[in-house]
Amino acid sequence: MKIRDCEFELGAVRPVQWPTDGLPEFAFLGRSNVGKSSLLNRLLNRKSLARVSANPGKTREINFYRINESFRFADLPGYGYAQVSKQQRSQFLKMMDTYLLQRIPLSLVIQLVDIRHQPSADDVERHQRLLSLGRAVIVVATKADKLSKSRVQISLRDIQECLHTPVPVLPVSSMKGTGIDELWSYIEQAMGG
Repeated sequence: MKIRDCEFELGAVRPVQWPTDGLPEFAFLGRSNVGKSSLLNRLLNRKSLARVSANPGKTREINFYRINESFRFADLPGYGYAQVSKQQRSQFLKMMDTYLLQRIPLSLVIQLVDIRHQPSADDVERHQRLLSLGRAVIVVATKADKLSKSRVQISLRDIQECLHTPVPVLPVSSMKGTGIDELWSYIEQAMGG
C-alpha cells in the first residue's frame, strides 16, 4: 500500500463524535504496551503520527486517522492496564463495545497480542467478544523480532490455541518490518482490493 497522505483526524469518546463520511475503517485494539502506536506508525511510514508513550494506557479515546482520503484507522484504548481505575476500565470497555457493535463502516478488527507471552485473560475475553459480534478479525502477534524463527512458530500455535480461534495469527515486527506487507494484504482484501 502506498501512503500518499495520512493525518490524525480526531479523538472521540461518544458515537456522535465519530466521522460520518462512511469510509472503510480498520480498528486496532490490544492490551496497553502491546505496541499499537509503533505498529500504526510503521504501517503509515511515519515516526510519530500515533504517539508512543513510555507510560502505557495513555489512549483514553478512539483516535481516528484518515489515510489517502479513502479509508481510516481507528486506534482503540488499550485494555487490561492495572494503573487505570475500575471505573475508567469499565468506561473504556463500554466505549469499545459501543464502537464494535454500532460502527457500520468497520471493515476489519486487528487485535494485537505480544508474541512473547501467552494471551492474557483480557486478551481471550476480548477476542471471544469480537468473535461473538461476528466482526471480521485477525490477530497480530507483535514484537516478532524478539524471538527466534522457530520460537515464533511455536508461539503462534500457542496463541491460536489459547484464544480458541479459527482466525489467522500474523507475526509482525514494527521494528524490522516483518509481516507488514502481509498485514496490508489483509487490510486491502477487507477493502475489496
